Amino acid sequence: MGKPTGFMEYRKKSVPYRDATDRQKDFREIFTEPGEENLKRQGARCMDCGVPFCQADSGCPIDNLIPEWNDLVYQGRWHEALDRLHETNNFPEFTGRTCPAPCEGACVLGITDPPVTIKNIENAIIDRGFAEGWVKHERPSVGTGKTVAIVGSGPCGLAAADQLNRAGHNVTVYERDDRIGGLLMYGIPNMKLDKGIVDRRVDLMRQAGVEFEINADVGENVDANQLTMDHDAVLLATGSTRPRDLSIPGRELRGIHFAMDFLTLNTKSLLNSNLEDGNYIDAKGKNVIVIGGGDTGADCIGTALRHGCRSVINLELLEQPPHQRAADNPWPSWPVILRTEYAHEEAISQFGADPRSFSIVTKEFLADGAGQVAALRAGRVDWQRNDGKLRMVEVPDTEQQWEADLVLLAMGFLGPESHVGEALGVALDGRSHYQARHGEYQTTVPGVYAAGDCRRGQSLVVWAINEGRGAARCIDEYLMGTTKLPAPGVSMETAAN
Repeated sequence: MGKPTGFMEYRKKSVPYRDATDRQKDFREIFTEPGEENLKRQGARCMDCGVPFCQADSGCPIDNLIPEWNDLVYQGRWHEALDRLHETNNFPEFTGRTCPAPCEGACVLGITDPPVTIKNIENAIIDRGFAEGWVKHERPSVGTGKTVAIVGSGPCGLAAADQLNRAGHNVTVYERDDRIGGLLMYGIPNMKLDKGIVDRRVDLMRQAGVEFEINADVGENVDANQLTMDHDAVLLATGSTRPRDLSIPGRELRGIHFAMDFLTLNTKSLLNSNLEDGNYIDAKGKNVIVIGGGDTGADCIGTALRHGCRSVINLELLEQPPHQRAADNPWPSWPVILRTEYAHEEAISQFGADPRSFSIVTKEFLADGAGQVAALRAGRVDWQRNDGKLRMVEVPDTEQQWEADLVLLAMGFLGPESHVGEALGVALDGRSHYQARHGEYQTTVPGVYAAGDCRRGQSLVVWAINEGRGAARCIDEYLMGTTKLPAPGVSMETAAN
């Protein structure tokens, strides 16, 4: 805990973002430098709550020792706080920037007051650790001689690689793209996660002995079966990368793109040439419509604003969430409430209105006469609950046209692409993900494991780390007959014995 009476003495004060008008002029990170005294006060708000629900099933998926490092920050013992943080989280600089913080949703203080600013404190700890030179690479002193191939270099693959390397195995990560990081590199835009932050951690892992292969597409230019013959174990951590499409009239028109294509090309061009090569989907001067209201949709809004779009609208099929928890959404479950993200703030700053419209179903894309999208036709829907089931009913006489030069589809993902699994003969489950049980991660092919979004479905970075650490423990036990690697749901004492 922090100060025994801190939660009564100090109000919540989050680390602010940069000014909404200024930050959309560049792709630098949106965050500001936190003040140390404020962070100590926020750490002091952590209560002696008896049961820390921030670490429970509804809280942090990787069992972060949150009350411990909150208390250490309050005391000014930053190096010890970093050690506690690294016990459960390989990459706090990623989660501290990108995680929606289910720990804060489950914070006991949140029952009556705004919760502890856990995410801000986590990010400050790791940033200080790097600034002070406390974060070091750890090359294992003794090797096992065992080799592991990891397919995919997103947060799941990297977490597994880090853990297996610590156990002394020879680990090679195969990435089909031209840079390491997967979702961290190309799925999350630079203003939320600077790519130098990703490269910094990858460089540490490389120094520790992890090998990385780029432009290595397993199942295409890398023989999948040869991979299994050359390694003692294989982990599939390919992510869930098949986007959900919108099969309505006019879908074939130019100017309609998947959100991830828009974000990926933008970041590649940004890193390669600061957008000077023109090898990206440019929103400058265009009326942009983003279909889908999640984090990916918000990132599309933020990117389009930075291009200088003429307008931006965000259409969401689901109804608008309430401003406060609904009766059927009690603490400590994740609060399903209306959240105004960084990109929404920027759109409001630029155009004077929230870009989001809820309960909208898109019916047709309309052309300009030359094969280019010019507008879309959409109508309102009503969500009705009967016998516990939710049913969508279209509202008559509500159809209208929305002008659009660029449409971005951000409606989620359906599972991993098929070529890797097919090449290895891995079975899929009923949702088209790799068939493997959580906590075991073994696929239908002996020695081949699966974890992360390709196994569980589209999820959070922190859940990817959960699965990467869990899969690493299972693989280590498979290779050695026993394991000392910790994993979420496995206590440190159990892992050490």
